[in-house]
Amino acid sequence: MPLDDQPGNWTYGNRVRLLENGEEYYPAVFGAIARAEREVLLETFLIFDDEVGQALKQALIDAARRGVKVVATADHYGAPDLSREFVAEMIDAGVDFRYFDPKPRVLGMRTNMFKRLHRKIVVVDQREAYVGGINYSIDHLRKHGPESKQDYAVQLEGPIVGHFRELVLALLELRELPRNRPWWRSRVKPMSMERARSGGVPALATWRDNDRHQDDIEIHYRAAIRQARSEVLIANAYFFPGYRLVREMRRAARRGVKVRLVLQGGAADKAIATWAARSLYRYLARAGVCIYEYCERPLHGKVAVIDDAWCTVGSSNLDPSSLSLNLEANVIIWDRAFAAELKANLERLISNHCLSIESDRYSEAVLWRRWAGFFVFHLIRIFPYWDRWLPQRKQPVLPAPVALEVAPPPEPPATNTT
Repeated sequence: MPLDDQPGNWTYGNRVRLLENGEEYYPAVFGAIARAEREVLLETFLIFDDEVGQALKQALIDAARRGVKVVATADHYGAPDLSREFVAEMIDAGVDFRYFDPKPRVLGMRTNMFKRLHRKIVVVDQREAYVGGINYSIDHLRKHGPESKQDYAVQLEGPIVGHFRELVLALLELRELPRNRPWWRSRVKPMSMERARSGGVPALATWRDNDRHQDDIEIHYRAAIRQARSEVLIANAYFFPGYRLVREMRRAARRGVKVRLVLQGGAADKAIATWAARSLYRYLARAGVCIYEYCERPLHGKVAVIDDAWCTVGSSNLDPSSLSLNLEANVIIWDRAFAAELKANLERLISNHCLSIESDRYSEAVLWRRWAGFFVFHLIRIFPYWDRWLPQRKQPVLPAPVALEVAPPPEPPATNTT
């Protein structure tokens, strides 16, 4: 592959479409799979055996039966409980279903909680791709009730599709993707404004792995915030970034950039994540960062808009797991029309469903809360590095029949028929 065509370089002439929640995402993805003629590649963190998981399974089976090459990979930590029958139906129809890093349980506990495949990517016929944070479960649909998640994905067409396809294939083949520049230079390659004006949407595939791209997503965030001139708007489900990213946000706010964060509030699905984020509020608010807590239901999105042109949508949270351990994938888009649509969506959340966190609420926090926040911040920030003291190993992507022998699903609970 020529250097300019490798993932990590800007592509031009793309078409993009924002997808909000499962109501828009699932029909788009299942429709694309139904139209597939040659190939479907899918990666996901989580699949549930519910109506959404069943619909995905049937879409993959139908494609495989009409001769389409179908390869679907699920993270074994995220989808450990799929029954043998669920998996066997796909395999019998010709679907190449795989698990990322299957590990057996110990005393009923999952042991593969770190360095997960957290990406959500679908590539169909090298023609269209879907990238975002939406898994395959009913809790991404509003009919699930107040626990349904608010999330985003993007539909892509154009040269960027080939980059995400290469990213999926590299994982299946256990192949490392090279860096685009030598290590002593910045990994944020500038976009060609001349090519950007030639038509279509400029887009960039960015990802983190545990080889040569360990901090690429964070680097792009930091660079965009550092260059911001008017506004930074970030909505992120699990917010606990490192020192450098927090510092860039504070610096931007202090030089007059309007910096706003939309984070999880009272409806959070993981209370500890909200508590950890709140330990940063005082520090950020003192620099002028505006913080809003989304309270209608759990926030699961990982999106940002900067200066009404730079946008990102993907799977990466801004927390230690996503920034230091998991395999993640985001797309960066440079387009004012797309930015306006995403920004308008986030503005509606702020206006209708968010609680504004006033700076004085955290300016006089009691001493024990300050010390607790300090302790939690440093404890959680360093925990990903503990993994580096452990023996390192390659995480395999195994065909489901092999994976199920390594780590069989738990037996369903016995039914009392008396």
